[in-house]
Amino acid sequence: MSDLEIWSAIILLTLATFIARSGFWLAGARVRLPETLQGALRYAPACALAAIIFPDLILVQGQPELSLHNPRLLAGIVAAVFFQWRKNMLQTILFGMLVFTVLRLLMQAGVLPH
Repeated sequence: MSDLEIWSAIILLTLATFIARSGFWLAGARVRLPETLQGALRYAPACALAAIIFPDLILVQGQPELSLHNPRLLAGIVAAVFFQWRKNMLQTILFGMLVFTVLRLLMQAGVLPH
């Protein structure tokens, strides 16, 4: 590809992204979404987060690993239980990363099987 083609693609993709993302902002209050759609959109962030996180918890080298030898899955389960108890996302992230790090180090040291 030539430099002109690359820059044209960048500019056109930037413009398309701007138009797609600013549509509701530019329309303002003139557009009202139906209540059912507004209710469904409340779940969008949780669904997007689950779509990003679950494959990382379950897949090990591209293969599903649903055993107790998967430190990411164990840390994710412990973090989910912690969140139900504390209801604080930042604490949950920090606690989950701490649990994952400890499990990974214990597995590397041979204390826990992997």
